[in-house]
Amino acid sequence: MHGTHGAHGTDGTDGTDGAGRPGNGASAQDPADGRDRVRGSGEGAAHGQDQVRGSGEEAAPAQEPARRPGDRAVRAHEDHGPVRYGPPAPDPGLPVVPELAAVLAAASARTRPEPPGGGPVLREAARGYWDRRGLHGTAGGIAAAPGAQPLLLALIGAHGGDVLMPRPCPATWMPQARLLGRPAYHVPTPAECGGVPDPYALLETVRRVRAEGGRPKLLLLSVVDDPTATVAPPELVREACEAAVGEGLHIISDETWRDTVHRPRDTVLLSPAEMCPDDVTVIADLAGALAPAAWPVAVARFPDTARAAVRHARTLDILTALGALVAGPIAHAAAHALAEPDSVRDRIRRAAALQTEVAAAAHRAVLGSGALARPPQAGRHLYADLGPLRSRLAGLGVTDSMELEEYLTDRLGAPAPGGHRFGDELGALRVRLGTGPLLGATPQQQTESLTAANPLELPHVARALDGFAAAFAELRR
Repeated sequence: MHGTHGAHGTDGTDGTDGAGRPGNGASAQDPADGRDRVRGSGEGAAHGQDQVRGSGEEAAPAQEPARRPGDRAVRAHEDHGPVRYGPPAPDPGLPVVPELAAVLAAASARTRPEPPGGGPVLREAARGYWDRRGLHGTAGGIAAAPGAQPLLLALIGAHGGDVLMPRPCPATWMPQARLLGRPAYHVPTPAECGGVPDPYALLETVRRVRAEGGRPKLLLLSVVDDPTATVAPPELVREACEAAVGEGLHIISDETWRDTVHRPRDTVLLSPAEMCPDDVTVIADLAGALAPAAWPVAVARFPDTARAAVRHARTLDILTALGALVAGPIAHAAAHALAEPDSVRDRIRRAAALQTEVAAAAHRAVLGSGALARPPQAGRHLYADLGPLRSRLAGLGVTDSMELEEYLTDRLGAPAPGGHRFGDELGALRVRLGTGPLLGATPQQQTESLTAANPLELPHVARALDGFAAAFAELRR
């Protein structure tokens, strides 16, 4: 059995064992305990679960966003909008690929949006992208939307039943269940990674949900994960998918970050769609590695089955109702990026190599303070647990992840969203730390970082890392 990393321990602590490490034993906590359940209005909250209430009711405290420094007087009430103030994805800290900028500029005269789900050129480009990764299919099984959030909302809406997701999970997932009024449950992850639930905890959660009268039908997971920056081992992915499919769950695999793996030659990445092709829908936001976040495009690959064709049609219906259409110029640039010309492949490779060094240096600084963090394996961020520094932080007025977010955002001068954003318990001192701001403050500095043989020796990178390390060194006991 994989040890589970729950949101909190049974003794009311922040989920760490006696040595301050993330809790990893199922014997220490029942695998289904500590779950947050998202319910529509009119339902009762089970013991140990957070309830998402209908409009007009007060939201559960653990779902509130962090207080923003300097805004207390003006935004005393606005502060707590859980969707409006959700954190963005980690900033890449790099300029746009010049070739993609030229392609977008050349298409700027296009005035019509794409049809719902994307036009044939964009869908064929997405099909080819996944085909090169061993996920074969047809362009007719693709759907595109202006960003991951409307696409995921449409996918959840196209499926019935309750939603399960790992804890922690991307900050955008829970709001989708909120908006649709769907019951949703967090499932603990194993100690070695995030993004994929512990298989035994998943089975126990399904059992308990059904015993309460629920209808678990959908599992969201991410093999390459935000916020933990980890890659799930293939054996865990296999066990979790087998457990989910065996219980009749459909899987949505968010593979936004698969092209950001730091050491792709040394990392085995298994997509759930490779082992359960008829039961997995794959989504990818191009902002992960292919295009800027300011050009919102996300694509979904559906299984090649009759049931999936029905869900694909429902997804397009929802995207149409939302008016969630990809802009024509952006679709043209996205199709070019998905085709992966040499300039895009070179950027993917260089960005991953750069983050390998910079994220590792940030990780060393975090560990040097006495905090905990898994080694970052992908993305441009890491997820730190400052539980061992609780006494020192309490002396600074920091007692939960909302206050930790405020403190570190001020101290680092960059967004540092607390773990409560990602489904972790408010009292746990966890935070996602972006590494993009360490690459430079101007496009010129960022390009130097990208092309340098030894980026850590560049003066602007060294200064940024020194400032980052100093912020954590102050927290040593």
